[in-house]
Amino acid sequence: MATQQYGYRGEYAYDDEPGPRRRGLGRLPAGLRAPVEGRTWRELGYVLLSLPVAVVGFVWSVTMMSLGAGLLVTFIGVPVLAAALAGARGLGALERARARGLLGLEVGAPEPVRAGRAGPFGWMGATLKSGASWRHLLYTVLHFPWAVFSFSVATALWTTGWALFTYPLWQWVFPMYAGQAGMQLYGDEAHSVYLNNPFEIGLTSLVGLLVTLATPWIVRGLTTVDRLMIVGLLGPSRLVTRVVELESDRGIVVDTAAADLRRIERDLHDGAQARLVSLAMDLGLAKEKLSEDPQTAARMVDEAHGEVKTALQELRDLARGIHPAVLTDRGLDAALSSVASRCTVPVTVEVDLRERPAPAIEGIAYFTVSELLQNISKHSRATRATVDVWRTRDRLMLQVTDNGVGGAAVSAGSGLAGLTERLDAVDGILLVDSPVAGPTRITAELPWRRA
Repeated sequence: MATQQYGYRGEYAYDDEPGPRRRGLGRLPAGLRAPVEGRTWRELGYVLLSLPVAVVGFVWSVTMMSLGAGLLVTFIGVPVLAAALAGARGLGALERARARGLLGLEVGAPEPVRAGRAGPFGWMGATLKSGASWRHLLYTVLHFPWAVFSFSVATALWTTGWALFTYPLWQWVFPMYAGQAGMQLYGDEAHSVYLNNPFEIGLTSLVGLLVTLATPWIVRGLTTVDRLMIVGLLGPSRLVTRVVELESDRGIVVDTAAADLRRIERDLHDGAQARLVSLAMDLGLAKEKLSEDPQTAARMVDEAHGEVKTALQELRDLARGIHPAVLTDRGLDAALSSVASRCTVPVTVEVDLRERPAPAIEGIAYFTVSELLQNISKHSRATRATVDVWRTRDRLMLQVTDNGVGGAAVSAGSGLAGLTERLDAVDGILLVDSPVAGPTRITAELPWRRA
């Protein structure tokens, strides 16, 4: 299945020990192999490193902010505060790199500091006005208590679990070097309880095994909080991310419109325009022969009449490719039925809409289904196809299925890639489910906007 979706770019990517060893572990249930997986050790390493990094960040931020706030009565406080924010951004870059290497979390860098004017004063002003810089500073403050808690929990569970699990291997230390029968579980002036008989040793090892098996999942839960903090405080803000997406979508719309204009110009130049030029020449020749050879002139006029019909049909096809009149007059149901009638395989069309969407959304839906049906005609080798259109809350849903050979994918330069870009420009989504040997199911989602 090939799937194209757009959203936030924070993703987890792991590649735990590829090769024979990884394949061997893969046969075990997830709960049993978790303590020895590479991902678990990386997450534990992340938690252990978080404490010294958090201490450095907390000390830096609290010290510099306190010093800067105290010196605000003089001008010296301003550069100190700016330096505190700059240092916090540097620590944030270290944290993003650490999360990328140990947690597999990809988080983009926040928006850079853009000074309105050159020089140190411009930089200091831009740094103090930067929301991303203050989020980095907030991260260094909030991360410290969480790092202490995570470090304590992970260290305690990890050492306790493995110590109890391996107790049968080292319980001999107590009678040989400590002068007692085994690990002391309870003791007072009256009596003491030692773990020294086979049943107690085995039970201790079992408890240690359970703690060892549970620890990776607890550590994973702890690092989930770290992931949320990094994404929320050290990554780009949602507003900036949205602005970048809109800028990209605007470029796609402009490129698509330019490509459509070039296609229309090429079709006019190579089709109807060339045919009309030839028609004008033929009519000129017929006019010259009208008095000398009326029969030849009549035959030429008759041929010109056929050329006029052909040119009109080409212009109708071109107009239909720009925006079909049936779509404007009668809506998606009639327009899609018209497109389906020109497909080389039988197509069943079902449109369940109580009202019409906005013309722009309606047009994109029409051209999406039209191109998908063209792909079925050209590539699918299908014997039947269906088109379903319905509304779900604030989304217009389109689904085109066929029983062809499958194998369709959203690859660079393909028609599906172009459709994906066109849908993304209006916050739409294209989902492709096309296993080899079929069937193919392509679903498009568009935002519902009233006409």
